[in-house]
Amino acid sequence: MYSTGVFTNPYATEVLRTKKNELVTGINNPDHLLNWLIDNRILAPEKKMVLSYYRTRTAKNSRVLDILVSQGERACRLFFYPCLKEIEPHLYNSIRNYVNDVNGRIGDARRQLIGYLLEKDKGTIQKAKDYHQKKKDSPRQVFAKRGKLTRGKQKEPQVSTTVKPKDDVNSLFDSVTKGNISDLRKALQENDVNAVNSSNETLLHIAAAHGHMEIIDYLISKGAKLDVKDKKERTPLHRAAERGHENAVEMLLQAGANMYSLDQGGKTPLHLASQNHHTHVLKSILKEEARRYKNRKNFLHMAALRDDNDLVQMLLKNGALVDAKDERGQTALGYAVSQRFEKTVKVLLEAGASIDSSMTDVAFNSNNQSLFRLLLEYSRGLSPDAMVSALFKAIQNDLHGIVAALIERGTDINALNDMQYSPLLVACEMGKTVSAKVLIEKGASLKDKTPSSSTALHLAVQAGASSIIKLLLLKGMDANIAGQGHQTPLHVAAFHNKGEAVDILIEAGAKINSVTKELFTPLHIASHKGHVDVVQKLLQHKANVNPKDKQSKTPLHLAAEMGNPAIVELLLNSSADPSAADKEKKTPLHLAAIGGHLNTVKALLAKKSRFGAKDMDGCTPMHYAAINGSTEIVKALLVAGKNKNIDDKNIWRKTPLHLAAEHGHSDLIHFLLNNGSAINALDNNKDTPLHCSCKAGHFNCVSILVNYSVGEKANLQATNSLKKTPLQTAESNSTENQAQIVTFLKKKMLLIR
Repeated sequence: MYSTGVFTNPYATEVLRTKKNELVTGINNPDHLLNWLIDNRILAPEKKMVLSYYRTRTAKNSRVLDILVSQGERACRLFFYPCLKEIEPHLYNSIRNYVNDVNGRIGDARRQLIGYLLEKDKGTIQKAKDYHQKKKDSPRQVFAKRGKLTRGKQKEPQVSTTVKPKDDVNSLFDSVTKGNISDLRKALQENDVNAVNSSNETLLHIAAAHGHMEIIDYLISKGAKLDVKDKKERTPLHRAAERGHENAVEMLLQAGANMYSLDQGGKTPLHLASQNHHTHVLKSILKEEARRYKNRKNFLHMAALRDDNDLVQMLLKNGALVDAKDERGQTALGYAVSQRFEKTVKVLLEAGASIDSSMTDVAFNSNNQSLFRLLLEYSRGLSPDAMVSALFKAIQNDLHGIVAALIERGTDINALNDMQYSPLLVACEMGKTVSAKVLIEKGASLKDKTPSSSTALHLAVQAGASSIIKLLLLKGMDANIAGQGHQTPLHVAAFHNKGEAVDILIEAGAKINSVTKELFTPLHIASHKGHVDVVQKLLQHKANVNPKDKQSKTPLHLAAEMGNPAIVELLLNSSADPSAADKEKKTPLHLAAIGGHLNTVKALLAKKSRFGAKDMDGCTPMHYAAINGSTEIVKALLVAGKNKNIDDKNIWRKTPLHLAAEHGHSDLIHFLLNNGSAINALDNNKDTPLHCSCKAGHFNCVSILVNYSVGEKANLQATNSLKKTPLQTAESNSTENQAQIVTFLKKKMLLIR
């Protein structure tokens, strides 16, 4: 049951307070609602900025409702109708049903209940607007007879558009202007305390503007609305602050006047007090703000967000706390830094504002070097570790101005990060040219090395940072300085394909044939990596074309192994030895055949590489081609040897046909047989190629060998050193195709049908 005690005056403001939770959760688009409120001139456009700092929907809804309540009955009515009805019709209907229910239970039709006004307010407002359009020079007054009290509580005055005679209006407002309270009391007996004149001023506006304390107190006691706005959208508090009436300001504030209300120019009462140099008023407002709104967004925050550094300075001089935090834990300096307002930042810093790491991070992320310099200049509280961390961050972003500022501020220029890199090493590795130059010019150590023994020069070469390389060499770094494994910067240039660095280093005296611990020259490395441009540059600078590493491999071995015909051609044309043997007696041709690199094989054969050269295992390049099943390479090698090398044997006396059969290359077997390979050749174990196929279980190879009918045929009765025929070999080996091979051979030997 609803009681008349609780719901004595269910006006729009009371309904909004009662149903606030439902409204907060039910409004789905606060930004849409805010636009409607602004379009209908219920809220000022500046509210958008204030409300933008509320991150959640419910928080923003709650703040909007609080603002509406603070602005009085009319704002709340217009919030319900037309705004809420248009934005959230279902929610509007729910509220309307609730109010109609309350109205019915109270049973007093004379009350101006919101249930009635929800549908009528818009029409009433429009009529009033039309009326004043016709009579612009006539003052508008809203009068209503004061109602009786219900259960000790005063009724809300009814809204009326009745226009009183001009003499009555003048008499009412003249009494306030002159400060004549006795005349005012008489005139107010039948008139509305919230009556307005042609400038939309209430009696409280006039009293506040003249600083009439007794009248202000009287009007407030009679229910004068504190936050009604005149044509300039100024409240009584604006008028008192503008005129410098300190006592009036204090009385209005204590009565609950909204100190953050904005006029047409987006100014609060405090702004007006400030621009008119009423510092005593400004101090009063700040004092009340500190009492009422601790840990909430305040004037200093707002001034910082508007980059109003003059106001910021005045607020600070008159007692504003420089490090006060709002609901988000943000300070005025934090807001000024986030908006990159350097002048305001400087004013706050000069007033002693505290700096935290998040502010320096903002300066970094925005690449604002001048702002960071400013923060750094006042950062007495930053620890040496924080300064070093900032230095590494600045280098990563190549913010050379910040790098210089940090060093000038005393940051350790040779400090090490978690990876044990100095700032210069980081700059060189990342190729941050400008930052590296600043560090070098500021005296960074050139002797520092990474944990892997790379110097700044090694890292600069790796990054291909030519300007840094030149500067390091100019500052005296040795072009042949050794890193890990005795690698010189020239080795690094060869490895990372930095052709320009090769030229710079050689011109600076780098030894072109310097070797690493593994006896690699830069030419070895470039040939192995396939860097044609670097190989060409090294050869142009007269690099030794036939040096050998610890495995006796030449650059040509490495190029052939990787199958790079372009580099092979370059090396051969520069007199590389095509038949040079490594420690295993393998030639470049062996390595090309092992890798299956046909074009490389052809390039080597064209330069008379020894096609029949044997390695430590007695294998020729063709043996390796047979193992891989590289028919085209076998063909190229046979052409070079005029087929005389088709039955070359390795130390196990295996021919290429043995190896092809053993590894299951049926196409190659067919090719070799057609080119005259001995079908019944014996290896060390007296195995024929057919034995090898049976042992490995390659049915296709067995089939080709057995069915081959040109010239000598496969000997099915041949026995190896274990006295086993191919059939017996197949029977004794568990292979995938064992049964198929055994059946096939038995049929061929007429042992079964």
